[in-house]
Amino acid sequence: MNPRQTLKGLLKRNRLLVAPGCFDGLSARLVEEAGFEAAYLSGGAVARSMGIPDIGLVTMSESIERAVQVVSATNIPIIADADTGYGNAVNLVRTVREFERAGVAAIHIEDQITPKRCGHLDGKEVIALAEMEKKLEAALKTRADPDFCIIARTDARGVYGFDDAIARARAFAKLGVDAVFVEAPQSEEELAEIPHRLPGVPLLVNVFKGGKTPMLPMQKLEGMGYRIAIYPSETQRAAIHAMRHVLATLKRDGTTESIDDALTTFKERDQIVGLDDWQNIERVYMAVDPAKS
Repeated sequence: MNPRQTLKGLLKRNRLLVAPGCFDGLSARLVEEAGFEAAYLSGGAVARSMGIPDIGLVTMSESIERAVQVVSATNIPIIADADTGYGNAVNLVRTVREFERAGVAAIHIEDQITPKRCGHLDGKEVIALAEMEKKLEAALKTRADPDFCIIARTDARGVYGFDDAIARARAFAKLGVDAVFVEAPQSEEELAEIPHRLPGVPLLVNVFKGGKTPMLPMQKLEGMGYRIAIYPSETQRAAIHAMRHVLATLKRDGTTESIDDALTTFKERDQIVGLDDWQNIERVYMAVDPAKS
């Protein structure tokens, strides 16, 4: 099966699919190496990797470029953050085409205005339900591959309240999207209520430390009825912490020898990115017989 078909099969299980966040080819490879069945291409993490905040500054073309890098570096399904589709329904049509062409297995589309902001920041605004329904209809009709998953996200909880978010989620499910994502529930009780209020709907939950939603164990989320859990920030938070540590050590000591045991080796670094495979290609196709030259 290709990655899209694989993801479709994973969503049919009565189990939680865990998709850690990635933001470039290297982080995506590490997610796959760790044995996870899917990875999440986080829009917020991509923005931060560019040195800018998650407030709608990243363009569609920049997101697509990163999606191509991540897909080409892995064999597992990639669930990508497509923000609002980068505009209205017309913009979203092109966004769907480009993400599908990039090879991701799924995208999620949210009902914030454009430009959007991180779902756990204050000051969000959402478009009218009727407009979002039309955008989702356009997305569903645009996809060429029926295995390309469309996930509908609502950010209405922080704008109009929990009941409005549930009403929107129900409307999205009726349109035939592959999964629904209610962003930023604000308590464990709300987390438990979402599957109760949306029976039979595949649900995605966003799990990270420091946001508006409590961080619960995977087993508890699975028991509540969630089918996808994305962990958008952990890999990048770890990378920031580690880079700060090594840079501080280098600045203080003039060398990193004191922490070398904690660093990836030269050889392991190259193994992660498949140097052996590329060198094998080099041996096969770049070898020249002097007698034939």
